[in-house]
Amino acid sequence: MLNAAINSNAATPLAPLHIVGEKPSISIVGLGYVGAVSTACLSSLGHRIVGVDLDETKIAQIGEGKAPIHEANLEKLLSEGVDAQLITTTNDLVDAVADTDVTFVSVGTPTSEDGGCDYRFIESAARSIGEGIALKSDFHVVVMRCSIPPGTTMRVMTPIIEEYSGKKLGDGFGVCFNPEFLREGVAVADFYAPPKTVIGATCEKSADILKSVYSPVDDTPIITSIETAEMVKYVDNVWHAAKVCFANEVGRLCKPLNVDSHDVMDVFVQDTKLNLSPYYLKPGFAYGGSCLPKEVRAVTHIAKGLGVSLPMIENLDVSNKAHIDAATQMAEATQAKTVAVLGLAFKPGTDDLRESPILEVIADLHAKGIKVQIHDPAITTQTPLAGQLAYVQHGSSGLRDVAPALPEMICENIEGAVQNADAILVTQKNKAYATAAKESTLPVIDLVRLFDGETPENCTGIGW
Repeated sequence: MLNAAINSNAATPLAPLHIVGEKPSISIVGLGYVGAVSTACLSSLGHRIVGVDLDETKIAQIGEGKAPIHEANLEKLLSEGVDAQLITTTNDLVDAVADTDVTFVSVGTPTSEDGGCDYRFIESAARSIGEGIALKSDFHVVVMRCSIPPGTTMRVMTPIIEEYSGKKLGDGFGVCFNPEFLREGVAVADFYAPPKTVIGATCEKSADILKSVYSPVDDTPIITSIETAEMVKYVDNVWHAAKVCFANEVGRLCKPLNVDSHDVMDVFVQDTKLNLSPYYLKPGFAYGGSCLPKEVRAVTHIAKGLGVSLPMIENLDVSNKAHIDAATQMAEATQAKTVAVLGLAFKPGTDDLRESPILEVIADLHAKGIKVQIHDPAITTQTPLAGQLAYVQHGSSGLRDVAPALPEMICENIEGAVQNADAILVTQKNKAYATAAKESTLPVIDLVRLFDGETPENCTGIGW
């Protein structure tokens, strides 16, 4: 079943698919890198493929079983597909859509003059796809594969298809977004052993058809909403870019210190519990504690002393401060005169207040005359602060600024913290805080995503 994020446009059962050995036939518009590889690999799985492009050279090359790009094993698969009469090519997208069951859209999405996405090729393809669907009586699935801003599939492509087909989404055609994760040079190998297969779909029928296409190479695809699938593609690539920049900055720092950067990163990547894992990769609140803020400052200081520029690392603190500021602004926006803060330490299960990011928020609110009432299961009015204050003397100012007033803010229980409050701010994820948030009618600023399922209407976070 599709998850709740997927629209429930139930597709009307229509005529049988045009199939080769009970496999959907597929038209692929755009025979560039992704389109050429998809043509070859999908034909190798037994699908009849109609490749579509406006470039006559590409049409001729692929139609003859020749690879238009240098990619391992691509030409072999194209040649085998042509010999098996599974691959044909054309410049007529309308006819190709009318003659197939599924259309993969792999057209170019270059950068526009204003730095955004140029939709011209998507819009042109959508018009022809709509005209092709208008000629059909059976159900057609349109699969967008381009890198595009979230919302493009539904707000740009789909309305055009509806206009030119005379049909409505879910009644005559369905739409999917299926990002590709092919690395140039090993794209064919990646197709057969994908890191993940993501299918954003508008209806279950469309998702099932696309699942059947990929079942020989991945029988457990991730089914999600169109918009999530669109965003995943961007996030993946930005993350890869961030990793490249991070590793390069490590190299620039290591060299003048006469440290082998490759040795360092070889050790770094062996940690799959923290360094290369889902840990730390969930949107939440700012980082804090006795290590991360201090180490970021230390590395920045070392680099400046060496005359080495590390823009990414140097700006981690800038980004973190912006996140803290966002929490403060959200609290102020409630116009609360009293704010209940649930969770004071930088993470659950500790009484360590060193550079806990919520202290910066508390200090700002306190300075503006907003009363703060705090609860933390690990902290009481007796929690010693002297040693922690000394540790952050030259670090973040939050603990230092608010320390004298802190004992008066701390409450023994959640009820005491919430009593007479006008808003609740939650920084730690636990059942007791989730219950308090759910039962409250007050605005709740949830910085940790307390609820895995549907979030109560009174709860909102910085990133959700």
